[in-house]
Amino acid sequence: MKCYKHFDEREEMILKYIPYVKYIASRLVVGKPPGIEYEDLISFGILGLIDAIEKFDPSKGLKFETYATLRIRGSIIDELRKISWIPKSAFSKLNALNKVREELEFKLNREPTDEEISNFTGMTMMEIKNIQSYVNYISIISLDEILFKSDEEDIKLKSFVRDSTSPQPEKLVEEKEKNKVLKEAVKMLPEKDKLILQLYYFEKLTLKEIGKVLNISESRVSQLHSRAIIRLRENLKKIGYL
Repeated sequence: MKCYKHFDEREEMILKYIPYVKYIASRLVVGKPPGIEYEDLISFGILGLIDAIEKFDPSKGLKFETYATLRIRGSIIDELRKISWIPKSAFSKLNALNKVREELEFKLNREPTDEEISNFTGMTMMEIKNIQSYVNYISIISLDEILFKSDEEDIKLKSFVRDSTSPQPEKLVEEKEKNKVLKEAVKMLPEKDKLILQLYYFEKLTLKEIGKVLNISESRVSQLHSRAIIRLRENLKKIGYL
């Protein structure tokens, strides 16, 4: 095992891989809960980086960058899990907000601003922001869980940790069925929603990068992301899966 016990050597490694931390934090910032800032995610990630530097064993055949990425992301998510409770009403509030947004979009012939939604519903801007943050917060832990979890269930991130053992045959069949249904639900989405999901989950772009591609703000990308996830759930209900 190569240990970076010398202070200067360890500090050099930390400085070298800070960009990794910032990149991973920028990928997870979409799901940060209220009260947590991007800089907090970086701090959580640095703890993971230090842990990776201290525990990395090149004899395992893994590149340091790969090992560090896992440790950094794991450290950030572990800290977020400590703020792990989401109210039962989260999805119903998100659904209601999404319906208002679509109603205003139809009336205005364009996407409404949060201020217009606030005026229409009487909700404060902070209430709207907090509601939207629920779906983003959960989806960084598991997109599958947010799509297939019942509205009536308590939403606790600790329950999202998957069993690392090999899946049973019936589980493989279940996953295959989920993927089939999910593809059908995605087909029903508007093109912009499809594009947001494609760029974020498959092209691995950050919110800021997606904003540049679509020429919209980072916060707007976050809103569109949450809307796309909620619409996916609605589509799953329409085809009788939820």
